[in-house]
Amino acid sequence: MYAVIMAGGGGTRLHPLSRPERPKPFLPLLPSGETLLQATARRLPTEDITVVTERRYERFVRDQLPNANVLLEPMGRNTAAAIAYATIAIDKPEDEVMLVVPADAYIQPSSEALYRQVLSDAEPLAKDAFEIDEPLVTFGVQTTRPATQYGYLIPDLDTRREVNGLVAYRLERFEEKPTQERADLLVREAGVAWNAGIFLWRRAAITSALGRFTGLLQTLRPMIGAPRLLESAYEAIQQAKSIDHAVMEGAARAGRVVMGAMEVGWSDLGSWTALLAAIGARGEGAVVQPGETVSVERDDLVVRRVAGRLGVIAPPERGSMTAAQPIAVLRGSAPDIDIVNALIERCAQVGG
Repeated sequence: MYAVIMAGGGGTRLHPLSRPERPKPFLPLLPSGETLLQATARRLPTEDITVVTERRYERFVRDQLPNANVLLEPMGRNTAAAIAYATIAIDKPEDEVMLVVPADAYIQPSSEALYRQVLSDAEPLAKDAFEIDEPLVTFGVQTTRPATQYGYLIPDLDTRREVNGLVAYRLERFEEKPTQERADLLVREAGVAWNAGIFLWRRAAITSALGRFTGLLQTLRPMIGAPRLLESAYEAIQQAKSIDHAVMEGAARAGRVVMGAMEVGWSDLGSWTALLAAIGARGEGAVVQPGETVSVERDDLVVRRVAGRLGVIAPPERGSMTAAQPIAVLRGSAPDIDIVNALIERCAQVGG
């Protein structure tokens, strides 16, 4: 097994902490001082790791994971292009299993060993699962609430099997981020899981699927090894699609996708609320964009930049404020200001 970590992002959902210049995978968000990228690599069941990232983030990756291989994209074109690039450029036998993970996921520390074991034990699914020719495996995370910020995986419950103790199903379909009403229904359905964006397949299987559902291999393969030509090829990609949209949805309709189920305390840390929970702080957070006016209470905190430097303020009294730049308002977090200050200081020290 070899692993591919996709590292990048727009840096917008955790403004003003993360920015396009330094998205969340490269920030020391965790109390341990690790970045999400470092934690992602440490949890993997293999040391054969390649990070696919935009050229502008090369220094962050090499500083944080000096022993990893690095594939540099000239620009971000979403996960389908990143996976196609990795499939072509990483020279492995066609039957070798590729594990693909995002760099910005969070796993509860108490579940890290289980997470690593699940990924390792799932390897047979990528080889001959459900008698599917060239199966593609996606991992679904046990739902805990009717979340609207995640996509959902809908399994065929009649196909349930256990492989090395891992529950798996044929995947019936993907479902995009739902409305609140739809999420309320989905979370009550047996087997339905959040889409974690974690994949497992043989190199031959993803090569076949990319060839069937996209033109990315034809676009990129002739340009590998020629940076200027590769940049032109990336610029020519008209629609920057996720691997789900480009490949997995069609593959599921064709009966080629398997869902492995796991319960490992997963989060994509896609909001301030999720980040606060991960660092042990109370409260709910939201980003306020420039020009927006928001009310603040005495038990709130405000994260903002002053002269380019991150800082935290506690409103002295109830009132309102209009954002001149992106800020984050953390509702009810004032009792944990020390935890939040420690987070901000960790990130400020590395130029976040």
